[in-house]
Amino acid sequence: MDEKIILLVEDNPDDVDLTLRAFKQNKISNRVVVARDGTEALDYLMGTGIYADRDVKNLPVVVLLDLKLAKVDGLEVLKQIRGNEITKLLPVVILTSSIEENDIINGYRLGANSYVRKPVDFTQFVDAIKLLGLYWLVWNEPAPLGK
Repeated sequence: MDEKIILLVEDNPDDVDLTLRAFKQNKISNRVVVARDGTEALDYLMGTGIYADRDVKNLPVVVLLDLKLAKVDGLEVLKQIRGNEITKLLPVVILTSSIEENDIINGYRLGANSYVRKPVDFTQFVDAIKLLGLYWLVWNEPAPLGK
């Protein structure tokens, strides 16, 4: 079986570090690929740009997607994920600090599997990552991707 990869799409270096620390603290040892903007995330998923040699059939088990991204915003990334035959069933969790009602509505309208607001408190953030990890990496039965 392929390695269970988590794709973290986050352009804030502090939030990347915080998320990686929370994974480590919760003993989530999956490989985390970090895309630092929307274009990089799409390149990774579609096997283009710097990821042209990547096997696109080896998709992440879950995408943790921030909304406020450089180059291509998170909602557009989600739209492109859902519009692609290979990635359309890929679990996408919006993990953002935005509590804008339009972001929540549009995220679900475009096919997000979940919308999680990043807690400000690190202990709460660690707990949120633990629950996300348990659900998406252990309990959830994923759809066969690319079929």
